[in-house]
Amino acid sequence: MRFFVWLFRAFIFFSLFAFSLHNQHPATLNWAFGYAWNAPMVFMVLAAFAAGTAFGVLAMAPSWWKQRRLARQLAPETPPAKPAAAPADTPEPPPPVIPDGV
Repeated sequence: MRFFVWLFRAFIFFSLFAFSLHNQHPATLNWAFGYAWNAPMVFMVLAAFAAGTAFGVLAMAPSWWKQRRLARQLAPETPPAKPAAAPADTPEPPPPVIPDGV
């Protein structure tokens, strides 16, 4: 399964790389009041993607803050009680093993 994930990532990377190589021609973006931006097309697409991502994150921030505030209000105020201590002759279990790549 991990092989297919990396294969998919490689496909996406090389597709975007080919897209950027085929869009190197200069383009002009005209703004208001006579301002213009001359740059390769790939930079304009990248800037539009970055601006859209930033706008999406900023648009979702109030909702995230509201959900965090609600979760904090609904959380128990005192931590749960610790379980009773095990007898002295019982060894502690080993710590859990976390596999690499998770």
